[in-house]
Amino acid sequence: MPWRRTAVAAAVIVTCLIVLDIVLDLVVDWTWFSALGYADVFWTVLRTKALLFLTVFGTTAIIIGWNGWLASRFAKLETGRFLELARGTGYPQTSAGVPDIVLRRLPLVLLSAAVILGALLAVWAMTNWGVLLRFVYQVPDGQRDPVFGNDVSFYLFLLPAYLALRNWMLLTLSLSVLSAGTVYWVRGHIELDGHRRVMSRTAIAHGSALLGVFFAVKAWSYALDRYLLLYGDNGVVVGASYTDVHVGLPVLWLLMGLAVIAAVVSWTNVSVRTYKLPLVAAALVFGSAFVLGEVFPVLFERLVVKPNELELEKPYIQQNITLTRQAYNLHRITTRAFPVEQSLTSASIQTNQATIDNIRLWDEQPLMATYRQLQEIRTYYKFGDVDVDRYWLDGAYRQVMLSARELASNLLPANAQTWVNRHVLFTHGNGVIMSPVTRKSAEGLPVFYLGDIPPIATGGPPVREPRIYYGELTDTYVLVQGSTPEFDYPKGKENVYAPYGGNGGVPVGSAARRVLFAWYFSDPNILISSYATAESRVMFRRTIKERVETIAPFLRLDHNPYPVVSDGRLFWVQDAYTTSDYFPYAVPYDGGGGLNYIRNSVKVVVDAYNGSVDLYLADPSDPIATTYQRIFPGLFKAFAALPPDLQRHIRYPEDLFLIQARTYGAYHMEAPEVFYNREDLWQFPRQPTDGGSGTMAPYYMIMRLPGEPAAENILMLPMVPSQRENMIAWLAARCDPPHYGEMIVFEFSKDKLVYGPFQIEARINQNTAISQQLSLWNQLGSRVIRGNLHVIPIENSILYVSPLYLRASTGQIPELKRVIAAYGDQVVMEETLPQALAALFPEPVHASQQAGAPSRDVTVRPKADRAREALSHYQQAMERLKAGDWQGFGAELDQLRIVLERSSAATGER
Repeated sequence: MPWRRTAVAAAVIVTCLIVLDIVLDLVVDWTWFSALGYADVFWTVLRTKALLFLTVFGTTAIIIGWNGWLASRFAKLETGRFLELARGTGYPQTSAGVPDIVLRRLPLVLLSAAVILGALLAVWAMTNWGVLLRFVYQVPDGQRDPVFGNDVSFYLFLLPAYLALRNWMLLTLSLSVLSAGTVYWVRGHIELDGHRRVMSRTAIAHGSALLGVFFAVKAWSYALDRYLLLYGDNGVVVGASYTDVHVGLPVLWLLMGLAVIAAVVSWTNVSVRTYKLPLVAAALVFGSAFVLGEVFPVLFERLVVKPNELELEKPYIQQNITLTRQAYNLHRITTRAFPVEQSLTSASIQTNQATIDNIRLWDEQPLMATYRQLQEIRTYYKFGDVDVDRYWLDGAYRQVMLSARELASNLLPANAQTWVNRHVLFTHGNGVIMSPVTRKSAEGLPVFYLGDIPPIATGGPPVREPRIYYGELTDTYVLVQGSTPEFDYPKGKENVYAPYGGNGGVPVGSAARRVLFAWYFSDPNILISSYATAESRVMFRRTIKERVETIAPFLRLDHNPYPVVSDGRLFWVQDAYTTSDYFPYAVPYDGGGGLNYIRNSVKVVVDAYNGSVDLYLADPSDPIATTYQRIFPGLFKAFAALPPDLQRHIRYPEDLFLIQARTYGAYHMEAPEVFYNREDLWQFPRQPTDGGSGTMAPYYMIMRLPGEPAAENILMLPMVPSQRENMIAWLAARCDPPHYGEMIVFEFSKDKLVYGPFQIEARINQNTAISQQLSLWNQLGSRVIRGNLHVIPIENSILYVSPLYLRASTGQIPELKRVIAAYGDQVVMEETLPQALAALFPEPVHASQQAGAPSRDVTVRPKADRAREALSHYQQAMERLKAGDWQGFGAELDQLRIVLERSSAATGER
């Protein structure tokens, strides 16, 4: 019939288009991987996926098709006998009312079904390509689990493969039963009505054979379930508990035996061909599984374990603690005592000047708002986020905040959203903005070490190649080295244009390549535009995360890649993790998708101009990373090959620190009794937010750790006891070589009260002078923005510093106006950090030039001078009040308060 021919032709055309699309996508992927030098990675993954697809497709289709074919053949041989038997039972003598055309087409239907189902399972199996590669190239870990004595690599690499194989076997078996059962039903060998069920002896024999295979697979499944006991959680123990080891494990051995017996009974029934034997076998296995596997352990737990829980579970709690600490590298955290003292003096401040000079007064959100207002220059430029790093500048170790100025072509005016603008002319961002964390201008704005376009270095590192073709916001493809220069940067009323001179992107080359990319991007302009030439290159997958994930999809990426200025060029550094869900006895991280093992084993560097991606192996002791190194021999470089200047910008990643700190909150308790009682749980401090309160985030800072000779970059976070606000410890991760990666927890004495961040915030709010000033500002057309409170350990004391910003109700630029500092029972608010420290420590302090204040000695002035200055501010305030200048009135009152506080500090009356 014509409609049949049309349908077949349409199906063939659709299939060809799908195959063509897949092939062309693979060709584009190959060109992209080859341009980056990772063609071997592409071919390794492709070969593995193809092997899995063909193996699973062929095996699944053969098994399903073979069972359908056997059912069809046996059904034909036995149809007459079964229908003759059915006549005496009153059952229908037809083939389930199925039309003859279906019976005639049944072999084709079976073949089609086998092919389609095999393809679907094969596509699913392709997602396990990493499981297969890790299985083949596994590297031993060297430590063993405490229950079965297996190397941990068995759980990381072998067990996931066995579970995937088991799932495939059960799915294939289920589909085979469905295929054979359908055939027997169509052929009339299975008759169903509301009262009776009848099956032919042939159907019973075939079903018994498949049931025997099912029980054999089930026996192996019970064997695998033994190892899954190591991931259980009864609320007390994560991992195998007392009940699991003494009840669950013997029960699984028993169920394995029963499943083997059931398989033998089922296969025996191939000859006997009765209903009873399979039913008895199934009832025996599943009934025992319910009673022994579900009911009995619950009763045992309730009647035997609960009354003696701590005594019985103690060794298993210890195993949970030990292996969890290993899984998250918590066992490498060293503990030091931190005897909190109130011993800071001006001399201490001067001795720790490197720490003082790097106290962060700029928070990310206010600084981002300022960057956008002052440095985006044009509407199509955009700053993604603000990052924190450190540089040696003018002989000093400085912490800075910086952000890359990327180009977002979607922000062009609506009438400029043309194909040429989005893909040919506006192709890249330009430069980074950099400012010190502490300094401010006289107007309360950041001081720029790097700024403007092209970037001008004013105390910051010079940038010779500022163009950013690859970043966090570059999500569209662009054509470079075309027939026209690209927009480079604005210059007054004119624009500067320049050609791309790097080797990034994929060569467009011949007309065939242009057709290929036009198909891939669904954009015929690539084919017909005169801007694309034989020398052109197409850049795509330009975001850092997409770029790295495409090359190494088996790595989990940190949420925040950060820019680095090195040797006059711009790079992105991306931290990458190896993770697993199968580390035995380790607690899963809440919110981590089931992960219970993590290492920051890979550091990735992406060139912002050329887009080159280099992966450096930072932790050769990680068995997962070394396994991937065996799988992809050319993928990872030795960490020593990372250029020395870039090594100085490697930092401990925040995501890993958060996971470790949250886990350490419970697993710093190494004694099973203490852990069982949860009597020493730690948590992150609270901090006020606009909507109430939130959790304090870790922060980078440069400081001199107690007992260390020099200041260094660390990532730190205070810790407080559960349900309490006082600080109990602080956790630090060291970022600088040769101590990179070392973690230290500084514990306070439990008999001494140390104010936590939330308590200090409360003291600030309770300070009458500060609260009145904040209320006054909020009433004078400004909005007060409270910055994050930072805990600053100095020697054996704790200093608290928080910035305060003002934003006009009609303005968009927050200005750093005050610095609040607290020490002991004292809380002060001053214009600059040196003034705040002078108020807290009134002895002479030689403060370096920072926070916009010139270098000076804070000394005690004569009383007469202070009195005249106070009277002057008072008189000016009254003049402002008479003139109706409320803002000026508030400013003069603020200056009067500062003079009075200094006078009080100088006379020792504070």
